[in-house]
Amino acid sequence: MSNVIKAVLISAALLLPSIGWAQGKIAVVNLEQAILQTDYAQKRLNTERSSDAYKSDKAEFDRLKDELDGLVQEFQKEAAVMSQDQQLSARRRLASKQADLEHVAGKLQQTEQQVGQALLQEMSPKVQEVLQELITAEGIGLLLQRGSVIHADAGYSITAKVTDKLNQAFTE
Repeated sequence: MSNVIKAVLISAALLLPSIGWAQGKIAVVNLEQAILQTDYAQKRLNTERSSDAYKSDKAEFDRLKDELDGLVQEFQKEAAVMSQDQQLSARRRLASKQADLEHVAGKLQQTEQQVGQALLQEMSPKVQEVLQELITAEGIGLLLQRGSVIHADAGYSITAKVTDKLNQAFTE
């Protein structure tokens, strides 16, 4: 009986390394980051940021931020000598200015997200090609999206490689 167990253990020990080799290596990728860091995506984002509507919203954001910062400093300086009514009024102004700032920030963020989503859709076929090339070339047996991984050392990431290959593909 012990000879049978030994034979099974020896067979298992010899088989395990080959199973690991057959499965290939593990890698992670952040596709959104890989796409948005391409030269092509950066040009598109810069074009959007150069538009009159975006510049107007950005200027409004900067103005509101400066006003809010000024109101906060004034409130902090004067709060000790303010009556409760004055403090309540100042807090309402702060809350109103904060709401305005958040609204404009949301518009800016939404614009960038729309451009990002359009880029993701537009570049998706090329991304699939690049991923297939990398999976084959690197012998990757398991590729995970970075957002679904709790921890991965930088050595597991192929995000920069995907970005490089996309840069090459979109300059050709």
